[in-house]
Amino acid sequence: MFERKSPSMAGVKRKRESNKAERPETKSKSRRESPSADETDPQTEIQHLESQVLESRRHYNNISILLQRAKEQGSQNETAILAAVALCRVFARLFSTGDMVKSKGIAASEAVIVQWLKERYREYQDVLLNQYLRSDDAPKQSVALTLLMRLVKEESKSQQEYNWKHGPYSRIVQTILLLPENDATRDEFAEKYFKQFDDIRFHTFKTIKKFLDTELEESVEQLASSNGLSLMLALDQVPASKDEIQNFFTASTKQSKSLLSLKAYKSQAQEAWLAILRCGISKEQRKSILGVFSHQIAPWFQQPEMLMDFLTDSYDVGGGTSLLALSGLYYLMSEKNLDYPSFYQKLYSLLDDGLLHSKYRSRFFRLMDTFMSSTHLPAALVASFIKRFARLSLHGPPAGIVVVVPWMYNMFKRHPACTFMMHRETRDPIAKKELEEDGMDDPFDMEEEDPMLTDAIESSLWEIETLQSHYHPNVATLARIISQQFTKRSYNLEDFLDHSYNALLDVELVRDLKKDPVVEYEIPKQIFSAEETGLNTIGHLLSQVIEAR
Repeated sequence: MFERKSPSMAGVKRKRESNKAERPETKSKSRRESPSADETDPQTEIQHLESQVLESRRHYNNISILLQRAKEQGSQNETAILAAVALCRVFARLFSTGDMVKSKGIAASEAVIVQWLKERYREYQDVLLNQYLRSDDAPKQSVALTLLMRLVKEESKSQQEYNWKHGPYSRIVQTILLLPENDATRDEFAEKYFKQFDDIRFHTFKTIKKFLDTELEESVEQLASSNGLSLMLALDQVPASKDEIQNFFTASTKQSKSLLSLKAYKSQAQEAWLAILRCGISKEQRKSILGVFSHQIAPWFQQPEMLMDFLTDSYDVGGGTSLLALSGLYYLMSEKNLDYPSFYQKLYSLLDDGLLHSKYRSRFFRLMDTFMSSTHLPAALVASFIKRFARLSLHGPPAGIVVVVPWMYNMFKRHPACTFMMHRETRDPIAKKELEEDGMDDPFDMEEEDPMLTDAIESSLWEIETLQSHYHPNVATLARIISQQFTKRSYNLEDFLDHSYNALLDVELVRDLKKDPVVEYEIPKQIFSAEETGLNTIGHLLSQVIEAR
C-alpha cells in the first residue's frame, strides 16, 4: 500500500513539513477515538477525509477513498457529487503548493509521490468526463463542467504558459461534441465560457478542427459536427482588432503569441468552420448558417472566396435557401469585392409563379430592395425584373400585389430610363394606325432566363393597368399610382411587407362607409325555362351542349 511508504517519503523533502504533519495527526486520532453522532453523515465523512489530505501528506490515500465515493451511483448520487467537489478542492490545493509538478533535482521518493498523484488526477478527470458529464442528470453534468473548468484554471496558475495539449481541456471539448443534440450542458458551456473568454474560443476552434479531421464513424461525425455548429453559431461577435482579444480564462502569466495575433485567431475559426462544412449539414442547419452568414461567419474568414462553393451549392437547394444563398453572395460581392457574374441571372430565376404566395415573400422583397439598390444597374436588367413582377402580379394574392406596386414605383424613381415602359408615344403615323387597328404582341419573353435578353424594355406595363380594375379596392387604388405623376420620393416597403389577405379583409370589415352600398337581386322561379314559355338563355345554352354531344 502507498500508505506504508508515505511516512519515510514525507520525511525526505523538508523536516519542517513533516513536523507540521505530525501535529494534526494527533487531532485526527482524537476525533476517531471520540466519534460523534454526525460521523456517519456522508457530508461529514467526506469533509473529514478532505481535511486530512490537506493537513498531512500521510493521508494521501484518502484521495483513493474519495475517488471511490465519487464513482458511486444510484442512491449515493449526492454523496458522489460531494466527493467530486472535495477532490476538486484537494487537487486545486496540490497545484497551488506545487506538489503536482516534478521539479529538477527532486528525490526519487518524491517523484514516486508526484507520479501517483498524477495518476489519481487522471482517474479523477475520467470520472468527471465519462461518468458525470455524459450522464442523463442535468445537475450532475453542470457540476462536472464547473469542476473540470476549475481544474483548467488551477493548472494554468502553476505554469508560465499553459500547456493546452496535455491539459484536460481538449478532452472536455471532445466530450461536449459527443453529447446528445440539444443537450443543456453544451449551451451552458457556450454561455459561460466559449462566448466569454478569448483563449477558450481559440483552443475550442483548434479542438473542433482536429477532432473532425480524424477518422470517425458517420453517426459520430454527424453528431460532433452538429454540436460544433451549435457552438460556432453561438458566437455573435467577431473581433475587429487584436486589442479586442484581452479576456482570458486561464491565469498564465504569458499567453501564446498565436492567440494574441488577430490573423492566427481568425485562421483557427476559419479552419473550424471548414471542418464543420466538410462533414455535411442538414437543410435546416444550412438555413441557420445562411441566416447569419454576413455578420457571424464571413467576417471570420481571411479568404472569403473559400465559401463560394458552399453558397453555390446552397442556391441549388431551392426555395428560401436559394434566396439566403444569394444574400451571402451579395455580401461577398459588395464587401469583399468578389466577382460573381451570374448573380442577377440566378436572382431572376427565383421569380416564379409561387413567389408571391410563399411564406418568405417579405424576406425576399427586403433582400430584393438591397440587391437592386445600385443606380448603376443596366436599364434592360431592371426592366426585366419590373416586367416579370408585373406579369406575376396578375395571378398573385392581394397581399403580394400591394408590395409589388410600391417596389415598382421605387424602381422607376431609381432608374428613370425604365419609365418608357409606362408611357411611350408612337410618332410614326402609319405604325400608330396599325397599332390602333390591330394592336401588337408583347415583345417581352417570359421564358427567357437571361434578364438582359428578355426585351422587357421594349414592352409596356399593361398588367398594372389591368390591376386598376382589380376586385380588391386596395389593390385597384394602389395600382393607380403608376398612372399618376411621380411626386412622391419613394415608398417605404416595410409599410407593405407584413400585409396578409386576412389583414386586408379585416380593414375592409371595420371601414366606415360614407353611404350604404346599392344591393339589387332577384330570386328566379325557374332556372332553365322562362316564366312564360320556352327556355331562357341558360336553358338554350344547355340544350346546345346536349345536342353537341
